[in-house]
Amino acid sequence: MELWKLLVLFFCAFLGGISIFFVKSDKSQWLKLILSFSGAYLFAITVLHLIPEAYSGPDHAEIGIYILIGFLLQIFLERYSEGVEHGHIHKHTEGKAFPYGIMISLCLHAFLEGMPLAADQHNALIFGIALHHIPAAFALSSILMQNKYNRNSILFYVGIFAVMAPLGFCLSYGISNGSIGGIEAYFNKMMGIVIGIFLHISTTILFESSVDHKVSKRKMMAVLLGISIALIGFYTTGHQH
Repeated sequence: MELWKLLVLFFCAFLGGISIFFVKSDKSQWLKLILSFSGAYLFAITVLHLIPEAYSGPDHAEIGIYILIGFLLQIFLERYSEGVEHGHIHKHTEGKAFPYGIMISLCLHAFLEGMPLAADQHNALIFGIALHHIPAAFALSSILMQNKYNRNSILFYVGIFAVMAPLGFCLSYGISNGSIGGIEAYFNKMMGIVIGIFLHISTTILFESSVDHKVSKRKMMAVLLGISIALIGFYTTGHQH
């Protein structure tokens, strides 16, 4: 197992969460630019890498079903997470009421995304997941701060979220090396579910982060940068196999 992947997954989410303590000015513009970049990057690697690879296997006829399952699963998760996966920060009632629905659905979402990484042949997916967990962790911290949680409690819950994707990675890696069978047998099905999740999240980010459907110059630059980085990875590593 490549330790650096676990560290990237954990620290991107964790640092994204604790950055709430260091950003004192208005956070909306900064967050929207990161969201636009990560949404464009996720959409690009999904189209360039993940969909072609998922359909290249022997069970390609069924992949569309799993993509739909992933898309619908993300809709179901957002019923409880309130869109924190793509950086939505909602005002909550002040007090100590813990947002269990948000926390549980967000952790399940991150855990599922980490599972296909054990058989990832290139590194576009690892960075796509890590990038989009930054605004998600930031939004989670913001909600906890609105609910008057102290610094240590916020660090604790952000740490739980940050470790979920590495745990999903470790579980699938363990299965692939154990007696249950190789991960290749179900990798494309898992990837189909992740593709559905990514398609929902990335398109939601790109459509919802605009005001009156107008795209600002900064957002356009962030989107083009995200797509450009994905294209660079595609032409240097991804499209030969």
